[in-house]
Amino acid sequence: MAFHKIRFPLDVALGARGGPERATDVVTLASGREERNSRWAQSRRRYNAGYGIKSKADMQAVLAFFEERRGRFHAFLWHDALDHASQGWQPLGVGDGAQTAFQLVKRYGADFDPYLRPITKPVADSVEVAADGVPTTAFALDDLTGIVTFDVAPAAGVALTARFAFDVPVRFDTDRLDIELTSFDGAEAPNIPLIEVRE
Repeated sequence: MAFHKIRFPLDVALGARGGPERATDVVTLASGREERNSRWAQSRRRYNAGYGIKSKADMQAVLAFFEERRGRFHAFLWHDALDHASQGWQPLGVGDGAQTAFQLVKRYGADFDPYLRPITKPVADSVEVAADGVPTTAFALDDLTGIVTFDVAPAAGVALTARFAFDVPVRFDTDRLDIELTSFDGAEAPNIPLIEVRE
């Protein structure tokens, strides 16, 4: 099992369906009230790439990609056409004079109960970092973890922000492709499930 730093065919990904899911247990009590428990701290994305297949060439590209990944065995990068960028500056952390490493995150929601999603697969040349609003290049990025490491620990109280594009680490959620040739130059694979992986 390994992670392959390669992106799923983009033309197919742009036509896919999917998005985040959560795991919530809901128990209805005798009184009619509910008890709810969120089993996951983070959401997990699921996609179906089958909707993006538009030609035999698309299907051949996906087939080759599937075989090289050995089905569900190896993970890879996925471009989520709806949610692939920070959409502005995101909080990175606050300096304390000692810490040098900070995890990229994307904030969803406002001040009520925002969700901070760890970003582990940033697009390396897209990452910009600022300290108290002033851009800096005095950092290194690990594009396999999303950790930004400053050359020198930011001073206490310095607000750190970042903006970036990113991919989603996924794997196939099947070991079988059911392909149908619909015409001379047409192919259809109605179900190519993908699921986000956690490292």
